[in-house]
Amino acid sequence: MPYESFQKTNIDGVFLIQPKVFGDERGWYCPELETAEFEQNTGLCLNIRQIASSYNLEKGVLRGMHYQIGSNSQGKLVQVVSGAVLDVAVDLRRKSPTFKKVVTAKLTSKEHNQLWVPPGCAHGYIALEGNTRFNYIVTDGSYDQVNERGLNPFDPDLSIDWIVPRGEIQIKDRDLNWPNLSNIKEENLF
Repeated sequence: MPYESFQKTNIDGVFLIQPKVFGDERGWYCPELETAEFEQNTGLCLNIRQIASSYNLEKGVLRGMHYQIGSNSQGKLVQVVSGAVLDVAVDLRRKSPTFKKVVTAKLTSKEHNQLWVPPGCAHGYIALEGNTRFNYIVTDGSYDQVNERGLNPFDPDLSIDWIVPRGEIQIKDRDLNWPNLSNIKEENLF
């Protein structure tokens, strides 16, 4: 059993996952994904489409809140390879009992912890340390710029505490200018 735990969060289908780390005087080994046990604990069937990384030179880099609509909607198993992030998911599934709920989780390379973000949720993170590398295992649809959408990471109705002071946050204008959840058209939700 390569996992310590699968912890449910306050969003239906979002899990905080702790893989087991096997260490000795030489270092450690950590199985980051064991599909059979993952699927047994989540009730999902993984259809992995992509493995990707992002690198953040400085503390305060904010990426998100992104999602894709239609048949290209994606699930993401995310983990920090070096450094630390505050990872955030927002439920955008109108029929979900947790619609509009927010989950935040501190993910660190030292803890090897992961977050599963299912299709239908917006996702983003902020680097809490310089030289942070972040990995994504992406399922289901392929990236499609036409179906890409976003959510304002500073939407006052969501009250996300990004931990880093606002004046120290680095964010692209595109991500800063996504609409608040109350202004997202129904066809751009799930």
